[in-house]
Amino acid sequence: MGLQLGESMPVFILKDQDGKDFNAQDVLSIKPLVLFFYPRDHTPGCTMEACSFRDSYEEFTDLGAEVVGISSDSTSSHKGFTTKYRLPYLLLADKGNVVRKMFRVESRLFNILPGRETFVVDKTGKIAMVFNNIAASGHMHKALEAVKKLVRA
Repeated sequence: MGLQLGESMPVFILKDQDGKDFNAQDVLSIKPLVLFFYPRDHTPGCTMEACSFRDSYEEFTDLGAEVVGISSDSTSSHKGFTTKYRLPYLLLADKGNVVRKMFRVESRLFNILPGRETFVVDKTGKIAMVFNNIAASGHMHKALEAVKKLVRA
């Protein structure tokens, strides 16, 4: 089971689809952060999940939140994925699953399939929402609900 509500988000730096460093700490002092860990680019479930975040991206940004996807795929794979599906947010390359392990996202299906888990982190760096479900549907909706609650608080 991944990080729990109220725990501090681990500090990390990963490369995005353009090969640029993304430092999560730089975002947190400014806005809430939605991090969704997914298994693989260009697979049916992951494409559906990525596109659901794409289709609601403006709602997240209107609420002041940033959305970021993370998988072990390479930066070039992420570049192709973002281009093909017009994804407006960053995808981070977690080679070796270092950040996945920091967030304690567990593998599924006899440890063959990387887990799918979504976190909402508030501006103080605390985990405000966790949704762990291998099914791709529901992650965006749960994250959007959590961000709305943060804004209202």
